[in-house]
Amino acid sequence: MSIDAGDKMKMVIGLGNPGKKYAGTKHNVGFMVVDELARHLNLHLNKLEHDAVTASTRIGGERVLLAEPQTFMNESGRAVKQLMHFYKLVPEDIIVVQDDLDMPVGKLRLRAKGSAGGHNGIKDIISNIGTSDFARVKIGIAHPTQTTVVDWVLTPFTGDNAAVVGQAQDLAVSLLYDWLRGEELPELMNKYN
Repeated sequence: MSIDAGDKMKMVIGLGNPGKKYAGTKHNVGFMVVDELARHLNLHLNKLEHDAVTASTRIGGERVLLAEPQTFMNESGRAVKQLMHFYKLVPEDIIVVQDDLDMPVGKLRLRAKGSAGGHNGIKDIISNIGTSDFARVKIGIAHPTQTTVVDWVLTPFTGDNAAVVGQAQDLAVSLLYDWLRGEELPELMNKYN
């Protein structure tokens, strides 16, 4: 299904780093959630456009775009800005899925807007689109206790953490699907936070 620029739509953006080397790492939890949502919707993110891989469909008559920037985490905003411009989206039309070092592993939180909280991907999106007024689904990955932050975020989940994050991903997919079907953010916060 193709989406014409200018059609009313919603976009779900998963944050991560492209390439097999980073697949399954903590910093790629945004990609993992969007991949799972795509599976749920029987889609494949295989269209390369505006520095992102995308897939599109309709839910309840509204156009939906799933996107994963291919610019590496710290330049995620470039792809988001291009996609928003091309599809004529406003910040209320997008939701970003990200990892969060400041939350326990597997904790899920929906925020309607806010600061970057030290997350470089979010910081770059805010810088590129000129506002922090966009929704985020955050999944906790916790702070490392015995390694550097860089080493921590670029390693896979293991053991119990993998199972807990798997549950959070399933919850995030349900939340995103509810949002795509038209549920409002306040309702979703009450339901999922």
